[in-house]
Amino acid sequence: MRIGLPNVEALQGGSCRGWLLLLRSIGQRAFSMASETYTSGAHSAAFVTCPNDTVAKDLARGIVQQKLAACVNIVPAITSVYEWQGAIHEDSEVLLMIKTRSSKVPALTDYVRKNHPYEVAEVISLPIDQGNPPYLKWIADIVPE
Repeated sequence: MRIGLPNVEALQGGSCRGWLLLLRSIGQRAFSMASETYTSGAHSAAFVTCPNDTVAKDLARGIVQQKLAACVNIVPAITSVYEWQGAIHEDSEVLLMIKTRSSKVPALTDYVRKNHPYEVAEVISLPIDQGNPPYLKWIADIVPE
């Protein structure tokens, strides 16, 4: 279903219906553009927990320098509750949110395993289904195949 743009007079008069039609049309066009230029799952968001800010920054910097990701967000002060070697633990950690190509997740995992102080480092990833097309293109431009 295609929705035509409202006329300029309707928008200038403050018509709510006119503005809603305009916003709906823009949203449909953006979704259409996103589905034409992005394949669902081509990129992933990966998550890694770290024992402290120093480890997190070192890993993040290395990941970006090695072109394993376009961006790593460092989220401070999370609390992790987990079972390890038969006991329940509660620790303060730092979370890395890593944006990359899905094809790079194995290399990213290998990098983290080699450079992380934990015996068993967390590396999990989720495919990105949708997003801002220019941002997803930027990830693709930064992270080579």
